[in-house]
Amino acid sequence: MASDPKLTAGETAKAAWYVLRMAKRGLADDRVNGGRVHQGDLQRKLDQVLEGARKRQERESRGK
Repeated sequence: MASDPKLTAGETAKAAWYVLRMAKRGLADDRVNGGRVHQGDLQRKLDQVLEGARKRQERESRGK
């Protein structure tokens, strides 16, 4: 992955929330069924936050 963009306070909060939810799901998994916790939805949301930050940073750099 390319270097991550500088995040705003709101983007940082959203990213932290998704990472914490992913960790919570991982801890809640009993591992009896081979760790089959699906986290793709949270990963997609995190990717959307990072992609939005990249686009914002590109817009800001073109405006200067």
